[in-house]
Amino acid sequence: MDVPLPHLDRPFDYLVPAALDAEAQPGVRVKVRFAGQLVDGWLLERAESSAHPKLAYLEKVVSSVPVLSPEVARLARAVADRYAGSLADVLRLAVPPRHARAEKAVTADADAPADPDAPADADARPGGRAEVDLRGWRDYPAGPALLRALTDGRPARAVWSALPGEDWAGRYADAVAATVAGGRGAVVVVADARDLDRLDAALTAVLGAGRHVRLTAADGPARRYRAFLAARRGDVAVVIGTRAAMFAPVERLGLVAIWDDGDDLHAEPRAPYPHARDVLLTRAQLGDAAALVGGYARSAEAQLLVETSWAREVVADRAVVRARTPAMAPTGDDPQLARDPGAASARLPSLAWTSARDALRADLPVLVQVPRRGYVPSVACADCRTPARCPHCAGPLALPSAQGTPACRWCGRVAAAYACPECGGRRLRASVTGARRTAEELGRAFPGVPVRTSGREEVLATVPGGAGLVIATPGAEPVADGGYGAVLLLDSWALLTRADLRAGEEALRRWMAAAALARPGTAGGRVVVVADGALAPVQALLRWDSAWFAARELAERRELGFPPAVRMASVTGVAEAVSDLLDGARLPDGAEVLGPVPADEGRERMLVRVPRSRAAALAEALHAAAGQRSARKAADPVRLQVDPLVLF
Repeated sequence: MDVPLPHLDRPFDYLVPAALDAEAQPGVRVKVRFAGQLVDGWLLERAESSAHPKLAYLEKVVSSVPVLSPEVARLARAVADRYAGSLADVLRLAVPPRHARAEKAVTADADAPADPDAPADADARPGGRAEVDLRGWRDYPAGPALLRALTDGRPARAVWSALPGEDWAGRYADAVAATVAGGRGAVVVVADARDLDRLDAALTAVLGAGRHVRLTAADGPARRYRAFLAARRGDVAVVIGTRAAMFAPVERLGLVAIWDDGDDLHAEPRAPYPHARDVLLTRAQLGDAAALVGGYARSAEAQLLVETSWAREVVADRAVVRARTPAMAPTGDDPQLARDPGAASARLPSLAWTSARDALRADLPVLVQVPRRGYVPSVACADCRTPARCPHCAGPLALPSAQGTPACRWCGRVAAAYACPECGGRRLRASVTGARRTAEELGRAFPGVPVRTSGREEVLATVPGGAGLVIATPGAEPVADGGYGAVLLLDSWALLTRADLRAGEEALRRWMAAAALARPGTAGGRVVVVADGALAPVQALLRWDSAWFAARELAERRELGFPPAVRMASVTGVAEAVSDLLDGARLPDGAEVLGPVPADEGRERMLVRVPRSRAAALAEALHAAAGQRSARKAADPVRLQVDPLVLF
């Protein structure tokens, strides 16, 4: 039943009236009466008898379409158990809301008589006329073997480190084509709409039109539900999408794949907060399917798959890496080191300035990655350098434009008469510069050169290949026709100094995603990172060796006892509620309780850590404790998250 109460997380038996016997099949949506109310639910299975002597009847079959497949139901139960959640919460993520008009249209199309003169569509299902092309994978010694395994229907598991400039969408399309040629289906998950559009185009080019569907909430409820029904009915063998696609009902699933698994967009913000990577890997394990985890950078979680021999790494030889990589160089971040006055005015170190100038002179575009969006997202007193904060809520003050008035980024109040509480000064200076301010400064430094910005307000997918400046925030870098002549990675400290377990890993992931858009060094491509060259993430970037950094990161986390080397759960709520839940939880032997640490809005967070071998016991204990609290109607809610991205 779709009831968000942990103590009701179990199947309930109901009688099926004779009038509903034909429609009440496993997988359909139903309505039942529970505690005096009509509630939604899913029919999981039919049985001849029940251990309960007195049963109520089903009230209604909402639709005769069996939207919940047995495979997805089993997966949803496994995901709920892994994340200490409820099956109803997972099914809410797995099955999109019903759209009656779309369902009626799909059903009508399916029931329409076939045109005897229409050619048979062999391409829409597994085993159609898909061509398997190994050429794109030949730069990776294990690549062709991976595709042959997919064609043979073997459950190969791979962690792929993509080369700079790689057409990753094309390589994923090759893997999907190999799977389809072997008579099985595929599910591919990407982080955002821009990546989805690239993959959509690549699959259409390789498989042909109409052989796959895309599942994403951004497409709207009707289109999403039509795509879901097409997959559920077996009309298509391939489903791609954002994290909404991780539960897509694909028949004879042969491959699950995820691109850039370190992107935080893969983490579901709704209970029980599953990560798309882990859902897909669970699905591969349950369904004996192949799995492909790919990216320019490698996450610690992907490295764990390699080190435990669950997956095999697919990487290029070092000679190929050197040939495909742009020229890389670190540089200091002191603008006074720049001898050119234009470089100083643009806050660019000399090497970065020279690289940009040379690329523009060669009629090539230049990409500038700036970690912060906006104009000046943080200001400080110009006299004593004290950070400027809102007098009302203590939030950071920011400048919206060159002539703008300081305003709070938290509460939005204007601080026109701001005075520094330390020295009384009224002049402000930028302590952090955003993408729009950077674009303004670079436009002055390179007059006559087109300047484009790509960020939260507008994300560009592509830019032309001629001379031009592109200022982008991480994740919004557009692809340039022919590649960028120079890529400048500014303000690295903003990424590296975050109080986050994953700060170094995330910085490297964002840098490699931008650097991958540059031309190879042999074609004039250059990447300049404004950071200390001795830092481990910078070293990994310079050598294009994220596997080395991921192994180093995993070893450190194993020594310190952090995920993914251990299983960790966070328990967040008001102090009394957190203590109440943990006091009632029968935690497994060896569990460590850490904290409390402050959370937002007056709440606190406790962390519970166990070895990976006891992960299931931890999730079961926390879910049972949450069920005890909900059964006695405890007032204050508690948020449970297993392996959250943010620990502190």
